[in-house]
Amino acid sequence: MTTDTTTDGALSPERRELLSALGKHRWLLTATLTGLTDEQAASRPTVSELCLGGLVKHVGQTEAQWVRFVQEGPAAFTPPEETDWQARADSFRMLPGETVAGVLADYAAVAARTDDLVRTVDLDVAHDLPEAPWFEHERWSARRVLLHLLAEVSQHAGHADVLRETIDGRKSMG
Repeated sequence: MTTDTTTDGALSPERRELLSALGKHRWLLTATLTGLTDEQAASRPTVSELCLGGLVKHVGQTEAQWVRFVQEGPAAFTPPEETDWQARADSFRMLPGETVAGVLADYAAVAARTDDLVRTVDLDVAHDLPEAPWFEHERWSARRVLLHLLAEVSQHAGHADVLRETIDGRKSMG
């Protein structure tokens, strides 16, 4: 069993490192929206379908779903045959009426819930991944899910950096 805290009540080093890494990569992702208008954040400056606001929105929705998986198990995922593929495609776009401020606020709320989970969950609790063509048949612990989330945020932060540089030359690093 994983311990939530050290003997002095502080978070364990593993939890502090998870929170720190998630925070850094979330910042790299969300900072790409700094100073942009809603129109710029919704624009597709490359041949890709991706836009900056949509990337942040997608990462937030994905993170929320994985947190539900840790808490509820495979029922957190919709079976492939019941998936609303248009809604999934829309998760990568800023839709009419969506704003940079709204996308950032939604993601901040998701991140806060994830951080609460990191502080309290038994990192060894595990669930079978749901049946889907994109999942191997295996069990993932809460720790594995959090590492997957870190990879997801990091990968999309890189995509976002390229999009932002294409819009106005600004880079998050370098």
